[in-house]
Amino acid sequence: MTSYGGYAKTSFGAHGGDDAGGFLGGSQQASQSAARSNPEESLRPVTIKQLLDCEEAYPGADLAIDGVGILQVTVVGQVRAVNPQATNITYRLDDGTGTLDVKKWVDVEKQEDAEPKFAPDQYVRVWGRLKTFNGRKHLGANFIRSIEDVNEVNYHMVEATYVHLFFTKGLPAGGNGGGGAGGGAGADAGGAGGGDSMFVDGYNGGGGTEAKVAKCSPSARKMWHSMMHSSPADEGHTIGQIMSDTNMSLRDVAAAAEELLNEGLIYTTVNDQTWSILEY
Repeated sequence: MTSYGGYAKTSFGAHGGDDAGGFLGGSQQASQSAARSNPEESLRPVTIKQLLDCEEAYPGADLAIDGVGILQVTVVGQVRAVNPQATNITYRLDDGTGTLDVKKWVDVEKQEDAEPKFAPDQYVRVWGRLKTFNGRKHLGANFIRSIEDVNEVNYHMVEATYVHLFFTKGLPAGGNGGGGAGGGAGADAGGAGGGDSMFVDGYNGGGGTEAKVAKCSPSARKMWHSMMHSSPADEGHTIGQIMSDTNMSLRDVAAAAEELLNEGLIYTTVNDQTWSILEY
């Protein structure tokens, strides 16, 4: 796992390539203090409000969010308007926190580039850089793709919140401060590290985890503990993996999953038989 200035990378359907979520690894060896003063060539998940609120300390200075310089960012949102022009296509994007123009420059030698590829009300993910022209901000898009799974929208908002909390509040109690898989602000919580989620949730030690499933059935608790203490595939914990880890039957796992879903403790990922822990 790569890291951005100290926090661990997480990604929605991380399969690499141009369509992958998560972050693009840049030079990741800088300390957190260095990251705060120098923007890294990493991809930071943000909300539109964060982009609208960030300001230059002085003309020509690097833009910063939470005191950390930004270059490449990614946002998700719904297309509200499309404005094709001779040199670019401008999409008005709304993510629920604000609206922002996204400009995708066209290659005049390629006729297909001049045609809008996304329609109003369609959800998209954008990678690009925040720019200011005549006092008005817009996002210069390097790449835009459609979102097929609405869970990606929810995931992005959680991820943007996680990164914001990391830079404003630091690691939760018990975090070890290292980058990568072992240092992601409790991302692999439930072990001896202490806090059990990627957010500061007020729990001390591992007691918070047990409190979450205290009222659940034995089979649901068994499934929960298995998920908390095993390493999932990129897409989450599959029903086959859980059956193997717990020696539970297909029917018992399905019933336990339904109970945990109803309690808001897990959520489905790529299909109805693959789940991940809902951190909060």
